[in-house]
Amino acid sequence: MNTKKIACLASTALVGSLLASTAAFAQSTGTDAVEAIVVTATTTRNQNGAIVSQTVPKSRSTITQEFISRQVPGQTILDSLNLMPGVNFTNNDAFGSAGGDINIRGFDSQRVALLQDGIPLNDSGNYAIYPNQQMDSELISKVDVNLGTTDVDSPTAAAAGGTINYVTRKPSEDFGATIELQGGEQNFKRFFGVIDTGAIGPLGTSAWISYAESKNDIFNGPGKIHKKQFNARIYQPIGDNGDFVSLIANYNENRNNFINRMSLAAFQAGTGVGYTDAVSGTNAAGACNRATPVAGTAQVDLNTGTCYKYNINPSNTGNIRGQSLFHIGENLIVTADPYFQYTLANGGGRALFREDGSGTGNGFIRGSSLTGGLDLNGDGDTLDTVLLYGPNITNTRRYGVTSSAIWKFSDSQSVRAAYTFDTANHRQTGQYTTFDLQMNPNDVFGGKDGYGQPIKLSDGSILRRRDRVSVATLNQFSVEYRGKFMDDALLVNVGLRAPFFKRELNNFCYQVDTFNAYCTNQAPTAVAGTDDGNGQTLVTLPGQGSTQYGRPRKFNRKYDDVLPNFGASYKLTGAQSVYFSYAQTLSAPRTDDLYDRKMTDPDPETANVYDIGYRFQNSTVLFAASMYYNDFTNRIERAFNEQDNIAFSVNVGDVVLKGFDAQLGVRPVDYLGFYASFSYVDSEIQSNIPGTSAGTTLPTKGKELYETPKYQGGMRVDWDITEAFSVGVQAKYVGERWTNLTNTEKVPSYALLDLDARYTLDQFGAKGSYIQLNVKNLSDEKYLGDLSVNPSGTGTGQPGYPRTVMVTLHAKF
Repeated sequence: MNTKKIACLASTALVGSLLASTAAFAQSTGTDAVEAIVVTATTTRNQNGAIVSQTVPKSRSTITQEFISRQVPGQTILDSLNLMPGVNFTNNDAFGSAGGDINIRGFDSQRVALLQDGIPLNDSGNYAIYPNQQMDSELISKVDVNLGTTDVDSPTAAAAGGTINYVTRKPSEDFGATIELQGGEQNFKRFFGVIDTGAIGPLGTSAWISYAESKNDIFNGPGKIHKKQFNARIYQPIGDNGDFVSLIANYNENRNNFINRMSLAAFQAGTGVGYTDAVSGTNAAGACNRATPVAGTAQVDLNTGTCYKYNINPSNTGNIRGQSLFHIGENLIVTADPYFQYTLANGGGRALFREDGSGTGNGFIRGSSLTGGLDLNGDGDTLDTVLLYGPNITNTRRYGVTSSAIWKFSDSQSVRAAYTFDTANHRQTGQYTTFDLQMNPNDVFGGKDGYGQPIKLSDGSILRRRDRVSVATLNQFSVEYRGKFMDDALLVNVGLRAPFFKRELNNFCYQVDTFNAYCTNQAPTAVAGTDDGNGQTLVTLPGQGSTQYGRPRKFNRKYDDVLPNFGASYKLTGAQSVYFSYAQTLSAPRTDDLYDRKMTDPDPETANVYDIGYRFQNSTVLFAASMYYNDFTNRIERAFNEQDNIAFSVNVGDVVLKGFDAQLGVRPVDYLGFYASFSYVDSEIQSNIPGTSAGTTLPTKGKELYETPKYQGGMRVDWDITEAFSVGVQAKYVGERWTNLTNTEKVPSYALLDLDARYTLDQFGAKGSYIQLNVKNLSDEKYLGDLSVNPSGTGTGQPGYPRTVMVTLHAKF
């Protein structure tokens, strides 16, 4: 029996004879190519895809499809990273369709860059990562995680804390199809199918196209999750030296109810663990029904917060990605990866409105002419208080290209010049629409143009909760030198990344703070002595009392920097090597950091990252360990500004993170494999920060970051019991985590145990087919996963999913 797997992960961008001898674990086509040029012929080793040998002089971990396929098929790819050192992903359900959050070495998801085939996937406005919108896991060949640093051409303004890049698989050269049928607890059902054309035509063109659809119930209350995804790729090799062009497409639809959160107190009291109605916010009697409107009667709709239909998270997302590589002569390579992305999404929302236009705040029908009020529920009067659906909608169109020119001027040295252009039109609106009698919204995207029915006011405007446009543009130039010396024992990498990032911001409503706006055509009244920093005074509005608002405005922000990075590795023996790396990183302020009542202008967050590591890699053992020091500067939080009498997004100080990571893979015999990882991170906030109310200071000096477990570890055992039957068992331990920066509330540690078992059907003539059992949270651990955190006070947590069993039939034709 020969069950040892040696992965052949060579990139299409490899050069000449390197095609068959090495692998590149990088992000863009250009980085794949330049890494391949200076790597000598070395066998790439892995332990069942859970750990892969590395040659780059930085801390990087990689998993491959071999390991990914043993996880829940269709699972969000971020969940498959959970055994990596320093990485913690808190999955909101067992199937990967409900979202979650990721933390790497103390950096939250908004400070980590997520890329697919080298293109940025973070939200262009707030840098958020959306795990449930990622490509189907069956189509991903590998994932590379840079723990704390970026590659020199990484097209991101968000990566203060490292990068994650997953790579789409190439089409097969043979015609074939794969179908997966899944079923499990919580009424889980999923279909996945992909067809490969094989190499066709005189040019050997190959392609695949796939479709997936899944449904399941919410595990701790009413509500459902429904997900659809389409993917396709066409690949055209050119010649026999690795040149190619490729086009990849992805489209994803999610229709989700949120899983209800709970406080730490409820969790510790046990009331949350049982997922009772009182804690989980399930559908109380009558909460999702409203009275039939009656003319001439003053009626008031319920707004208790217990109707699950309020809490939805619809999204339509997609992208098209091109890749290309060409040799110009023997020593010059050029690459170009263009892309387009589309996003339409929201997180639900609702508000009560009085039809007669009385009152203040959301209760006031906003417009310049309100004579006679406005009939919102169609009963012919304006006496009622009506609940309207009002989601905060984000609609983004994003275009970009990453490109490189690589000159190989000797057998072991190269220079690369790279350019990235990325621009995103980020439209944020909140058009209200109506609910029906069963409290279903007119459209999940509210009254957005082309979707639901908007609420039109008497002056012709549309009732909305915000209205702004942001254009984020990145022009980035980078250069890089790589070389091998001393009989290829020493590898040196030196680079400079120069991002020029610009945000063009347009706010069409009156802003009360970062998160709340008031959209109206009414005439404002200036407030003397309240200059907003832009030569204008703050204003008050009719019917809104003394509340002061910032005027609609248009302004720009620019963030430019030159970010060096350096790495060197030295091979001590055939199996042993050491490395050192240094990099500067940058995370520009997010859109929400810049919109406020008055002008705000925080500096970018930056970091100096130092790593020193050791690797031992042979055919039986793969071991890597590193110590790191991260000096994180200009952290952005909301803090009170005495002069302006309001909390703004400002720089609140520095954070030092230092720690130790290690991972080990051992395969002593062909049928048995073992993997383990461990990480320790010590974070320390360097100063106290201002509070969010007048005269307050948060005692944060010497405290730790929230969400970050000081200790975490993972373990996995693979056992091929027979030729046909194999079992994997894995565990993840997550230490205690703070919910705030003042370290007054700590969520308990937890450990998750997962099982996967596979029975292949080759002996029945179905080569490549199998039946797979997956059990998530085998021990039925009760825990809080994803946390809602803040600078001070208490937080809430996502209840962890219970023990969940799934079965998959994987049929290959």
